[in-house]
Amino acid sequence: MAERQVERNVFDKVMLPIYAPADFVPVRGKGSRVWDQQGKDYIDFAGGIAVTALGHCHPALVAALHEQGEKLWHTSNIFTNEPALRLAQKLIAATFAERVFFANSGAEANEAAFKLARHYAVTRHSPYKTKIIAFNQAFHGRTFFTVSVGGQPKYSDGFGPKPADIVHVPFNDLAAVEAVMDDHTCAVVLEPVQGEGGVTPATESFLRGVRELCDRHNALLVFDEVQSGMGRTGTLFTYMHYGVVPDILTTAKALGGGFPISAMLTTDEIASVMHVGTHGTTYGGNPLACAVAEAALDIINTPQVLAGIGERHTLFSESLAKINQKYNLFTQVRGMGLLLGAELSPEYHGKARDILYAAATNGLMMLNAGPNILRFAPSLVIEFDEIKEGFSRLENAIESVVKQ
Repeated sequence: MAERQVERNVFDKVMLPIYAPADFVPVRGKGSRVWDQQGKDYIDFAGGIAVTALGHCHPALVAALHEQGEKLWHTSNIFTNEPALRLAQKLIAATFAERVFFANSGAEANEAAFKLARHYAVTRHSPYKTKIIAFNQAFHGRTFFTVSVGGQPKYSDGFGPKPADIVHVPFNDLAAVEAVMDDHTCAVVLEPVQGEGGVTPATESFLRGVRELCDRHNALLVFDEVQSGMGRTGTLFTYMHYGVVPDILTTAKALGGGFPISAMLTTDEIASVMHVGTHGTTYGGNPLACAVAEAALDIINTPQVLAGIGERHTLFSESLAKINQKYNLFTQVRGMGLLLGAELSPEYHGKARDILYAAATNGLMMLNAGPNILRFAPSLVIEFDEIKEGFSRLENAIESVVKQ
């Protein structure tokens, strides 16, 4: 405990005060288990916020990093590199896309997507075609443009004038989209499953309706699959569940399995408005990140892994139902695949973080999505016995909170 207090004192002294980290400090991970400085083990239901999709230190990713680390680390965008070209070809082969842009984070991929959408509309249609329609409770990153498109003022207020011509409407409300859609609209931007906003999946009728509105008004449909992509919902990308194809798609988080990398995918036609110097990045598409991401993609995009996500979803859902039957804790459990949100009953509103802290005390790492929702985003290959053990620890945590 004394060592933990020392580490927290150091954090408070040297770090920008924008995080509230857990009391323990993870130092080692393997698969879906993590150990802290004292050697205590934790089962990981958080996945680094849907990042470590193959668990910690997956042998294939470690091998890819080690092999590439002894070859070439960085070249900048003045040169291309073999891992980037291989990864781009594999993403194109697996999706609707014909062109790829690599960056380092989901926010950067979304920044590029929003710039591309506006640039395409201005170049191909009209200098006044700049409106972006986005959704309440959306989250698209922390750059100023992406927090402005995201529909959560708590992240965008307080930094001065925001980028203009961005309109927010309720999610899953097609009539609300249609009411603000016009020929000045350049893009509709959405998460097929809102993550930070409460783990809320889009309805099929909503996505199909938005696609039709975009086609009618010559607007682009942008899917932010930073959190929902790379197998998270049971298909490689969530748009594949719905059969609704976007014009631009972003992915990050699980793309590198823990190594920072992101990608924006689009078509030849849309990409054709860009030219040398229109956009760029120093680190994006570096050989290290692309080598690791290629290894992750090769594993995730297999029938065995994707089918296993559904099996694990069933076990998570059944386990949450058992807890709810005993404690009447949730009003709803929603989500897809291994991105799940359990909404707390009114009598437990505001208790999500209390449950997270209690879970950590009981050896379980998990997430919330606001004050009233427990969020689960574990490894896509988490062992079934670890799921069962994790829920045993979660029940102990819940019991301690309920008795307070």
